[in-house]
Amino acid sequence: MKKVELGRTGQDVSQVSLGCMLMGTSTDEPTSARILDAYLDAGGDFLDTANCYAWWTGDSATGGESEAMLSKLLRGRRDRVFLATKVAAGITDLPAARAASRPDGTTDWAARERTYEGASAAVIEREAEASLRRLGTDHIDLYYVHVDDRSAPLEETLSALDTLVRSGKVRYIGWSNVRTWRLERIRSLALANGWASPVAVQVQHSYLRPAGADVPSVAGGELLDWLAVHQDVSLAAYSSLLRGIYDDAAYRESTQIWRSYAGPDSEARLAAVAKVASELGASGNQVALAWLLRKGVIPLIGPRTWEHYESIAPAFTLELPDELLSVLDNA
Repeated sequence: MKKVELGRTGQDVSQVSLGCMLMGTSTDEPTSARILDAYLDAGGDFLDTANCYAWWTGDSATGGESEAMLSKLLRGRRDRVFLATKVAAGITDLPAARAASRPDGTTDWAARERTYEGASAAVIEREAEASLRRLGTDHIDLYYVHVDDRSAPLEETLSALDTLVRSGKVRYIGWSNVRTWRLERIRSLALANGWASPVAVQVQHSYLRPAGADVPSVAGGELLDWLAVHQDVSLAAYSSLLRGIYDDAAYRESTQIWRSYAGPDSEARLAAVAKVASELGASGNQVALAWLLRKGVIPLIGPRTWEHYESIAPAFTLELPDELLSVLDNA
């Protein structure tokens, strides 16, 4: 698997990051171990989790299950991985957070966000220690602010994160689900004060382009343009395969995520994916992931089952010739 530099840190990581969100809940221990072992054997080393994963998967889940599972699975080989986790979206009121899920499958995000722990200095200090305990490690390689918290002064949040970096408990910091103007403000404040500055931003990004309104959790044109100029910040893309909608038309029409992408632009790009997949003897999902890799993005994959992982893995080394890349780019 190809390695890329994270920002301009000098730290190389595997270009495909393994999202471990469901490990310890929806994905049982034997399956989690099998997926992790295969990923490491393929040359992967960039693991992604969060302190809140995955409270929504069942009544007994409260968050932290993924970190605890990784602690078990990484015993004796912590030094083989680059480990990212997150703070700010831990749930302070589980009943209220669960009640924000509507019967029609949609979510009242405003109600959900009112239950988030936020990114105050007290939360960051407390939750970093909790994550270190659950992960069974003495340091976190990359620590993200999971959801941008505008109620906490940026100076407070950045100073708290910098304290963690200076203590050696965190190596690098990042931000997730953040608007471009806020990211610019965060970076400027950090640099002006000599604080640790974000080396990665994690947002939703895929080959298809959203048809709806601009939202902070999805990489729009402005953020992509900003990142092209500020190459000290890497783009880590979650939902890189949009839950697998590139291959299964019936599933695509039935899934909630498609509503944000449905339209003529996506139909044209799906046709391009299908053409390239046919030329290469690959699946649509594999082509969509390979396209992100050619663009220098660090895509996250989050397989729930071994079959999911097995179907994605060929994309790690799938070559997109320039003429087929052009088909995708010009759709």
